[in-house]
Amino acid sequence: MRDTLEAAQPSAEKDRVSPWLILLLAFSCGLMAANVYYAQPLAGLIGAALGVAKGATGLIVTMTQIGTGAGMLFVVPLGDLFESRRLVLTLLCVVTLGLLGAALSQHGAQFLIAACLIGLGSVAIHVLVPYAAHLAPERIRGRVVGNVTSGVVLGIMLARPASSFVTQISSSWHTIFYLSAALTVALMVLLAFALPKREPLSKLRYVELLASMRHLLLTQPVVRRRSIYTGCLAAAFSLFWTTTPLLLAGPAFGMSQGGIALFALVGVSGAIAATVSGSLADRGWTRPTTAVAMLAVFAAFLLARVVQPGAPLSLTLLVVAGIVLDFGVASNVSLGQRAIFALGAQFRSRVNGIYMTTFFAGSAIGSALGGWSYAQGGWRLTSLVGLAFPLVALIYFATDREHFVKRESPVP
Repeated sequence: MRDTLEAAQPSAEKDRVSPWLILLLAFSCGLMAANVYYAQPLAGLIGAALGVAKGATGLIVTMTQIGTGAGMLFVVPLGDLFESRRLVLTLLCVVTLGLLGAALSQHGAQFLIAACLIGLGSVAIHVLVPYAAHLAPERIRGRVVGNVTSGVVLGIMLARPASSFVTQISSSWHTIFYLSAALTVALMVLLAFALPKREPLSKLRYVELLASMRHLLLTQPVVRRRSIYTGCLAAAFSLFWTTTPLLLAGPAFGMSQGGIALFALVGVSGAIAATVSGSLADRGWTRPTTAVAMLAVFAAFLLARVVQPGAPLSLTLLVVAGIVLDFGVASNVSLGQRAIFALGAQFRSRVNGIYMTTFFAGSAIGSALGGWSYAQGGWRLTSLVGLAFPLVALIYFATDREHFVKRESPVP
């Protein structure tokens, strides 16, 4: 391996970073993140239209996440090897092809292949997040990464109500994919002119680059721990948001796509969490804030467990559970990225690739288990399965005694 963790970092850091550029990166990441989640509230409609069995409805979401996971593992590390702007634009071309494929699908298999392409190309987000970390000086890196991550969270949260509203207005689930393809093309043009070039530091060949990811995973405890934390919470997140549209559209609530869209808007509050947690990390409070994030997700599913579909206050309890859940998941993602990016500039794409691969692997598991558990045992079984994921994260968190005896020093 030609580069090591002791490799020198860039000699000079900027004293500040352009707020306009950070805003553009946040917007871009949000728009790309939305592509992964447009199908989530429409899974029932798409499945019925394309002949997908009810028990396999979760695959409509899972295939997008599988594509994303593959991209995280095999494509995102290229950010340490190839010029960032060129890599992002190439990935946006893949996204556009996937979106058009989804819009034109007439059979389940066609849609699932297109969904995989959407997920694969959308990993451009995770080329841009380390790119933002490169732009930011150390003393405000957590806040900058948190601001860009808040764009990702907003994209995820707004994708569900946007797809539901567009579907209700147009009376066709195909429309949202046509619309997103057009927006993605417009974004490509904007980024081609606006993004400054950033040449990577690593001189590794591709095979060596992938091998170094295994080395980083085995030798860096922070990467392992943060990856497992985010995988568990992502599974809980995906399970909740895959199954709640099925619950709300069912006979107990009987909501339209518009009503489901309004419910999905509760998650927008999670975007605030990414910025706040990033600022807390800059002050040296990563560990206690991580504990609060995990406890929030656990509490959300405890609350969801007491929901009786159709009973008074059930919808209110679900709304509160969704807010608390999204707050915890968004905080954890931002905290984890702040922690792993501290390893060094030359490793950021690779460690982010490892980290977000587990996020989307967890998401894929959560959505698949959500569809299966809801078909087998309804909301009671689904909420019980969801409760297990943050519990596993908390147990693993408790095995690291350093969390309880040492607090990080704030960045001067």
